Amino acid sequence: MGSSSQPAAASPAFLAVFRAHAGAEGVLPFARFMELALYHPEVGYYRQARRRVGYGPGTDFYTASTSGAIFGELIVESCRTLLPGADLSAYTFIEIGSEPGAGILREVAHPFGSAQTIRVGEPISLTGRCVVFSNELFDAQPFRRFVRRDGQWHELAVQLRDEQLVETTLATASLPAELPADTPDGYVIDAPLAAAELLRSITAQPWRGLFIACDYGKSWRELTTVTPNGTARTYAQHEQGNDLLGRPGEQDLTCHVCWDWLSAALAQGGFQSPQLESQEAFLVNSAGAFIAATSTADAARFSQRKLALMQLLHPAHLGQKFQVLHAVRN
Repeated sequence: MGSSSQPAAASPAFLAVFRAHAGAEGVLPFARFMELALYHPEVGYYRQARRRVGYGPGTDFYTASTSGAIFGELIVESCRTLLPGADLSAYTFIEIGSEPGAGILREVAHPFGSAQTIRVGEPISLTGRCVVFSNELFDAQPFRRFVRRDGQWHELAVQLRDEQLVETTLATASLPAELPADTPDGYVIDAPLAAAELLRSITAQPWRGLFIACDYGKSWRELTTVTPNGTARTYAQHEQGNDLLGRPGEQDLTCHVCWDWLSAALAQGGFQSPQLESQEAFLVNSAGAFIAATSTADAARFSQRKLALMQLLHPAHLGQKFQVLHAVRN
């Protein structure tokens, strides 16, 4: 096994958890390391009883949901457009991946028969008529990392060496068939396979209705040709970083989703014509009348709602950074 990264700091509590799962060689595939760092019940980042999303002290990043109730209102209007003529009181709105005590409809009057939230990692049970919504759910799934060396693909892993976590490669690994054969040496691919698996498990359940996922991602062509260093990164205290092994359990780990894989999962699950749009285009196309009315109502003043709307739509803010994948299954 070869190693290329410098030792990274980790808490004694996380090192104990890593050691218990890594076995005699002290090695885990990166995806398994990430699963522990994000979701372990004791030391996982998403299991900590603290606020992660927002603008206040101690938060690490902000999303569309940070904009307040207006984001939920826009999604409600989008549901009306994408389910034309439907009696939305017969639908359950289910948000997967919300923070504890949150949810985009928490402060929004809505037409759905009921609304519920499911935290990341909690069991997902879907049946009947539903609107299944997520905001940055799929980028929060563990991903596998691969590097091209000497004309061959190798899977990256994490090793505990002298009480430090370092990057290494697996001696043997089952490589995905999707990895290209003509990539130059040194190229890194962060493959979000678990995100596609999660969506397949969602579409396999006996529900029908509307699927909406807001996230950031790229096509498989982009991931394999224009991102030579991969797309993995960290977020802590509103700063993006690349020390993927540093402070596990104390910072977010993420990578771009592969929209091709998610669209294929929807199509295979019986969803008609999945569509991918920038967040700006999606909201303008499906909630344009609401946006116009809101802008008109606040035309004479620079209100908080107007500011939030600009953040959600403007290409320099969240309008182009995020994309929205949506489809209907009848």
